[in-house]
Order: sequence, then C-alpha cells, then structure tokens
Amino acid sequence: MMKLLKRIRVSKSGASAAEYALILAVIGGGIVVAAIALKTSIAGSMNKTAAVITTNTPT
Repeated sequence: MMKLLKRIRVSKSGASAAEYALILAVIGGGIVVAAIALKTSIAGSMNKTAAVITTNTPT
C-alpha cells in the first residue's frame, strides 16, 4: 500500500516542459487565428492612422 501511495504522489509532481510547450502552442495558435480574423480591421486602422499622421487632419 505504501508503494502505491508513493507512486501516486510522484506521478503528480507538476507540469513538465512538454506541457508548457503545449500550452504555449495553443496560446500562440489562438493569437495567430485572432490576427487572421481581424486582419482587415487592423489594416484599416493602420491606414487611417497613417493618413492622419501624414495630413495632420483628424478624421
């Protein structure tokens, strides 16, 4: 019984580097998907900002 408890305790020791890499990949993928989904909005905002800076007239 003690061996079983020790094995269970050791197996729940914490996140490994592979788990951190998987979390990072999921978050990175989410950022990429969001950027692709919002690309026209982002491009429009950047173009408006560039026009205001160039002409010094707010729109």
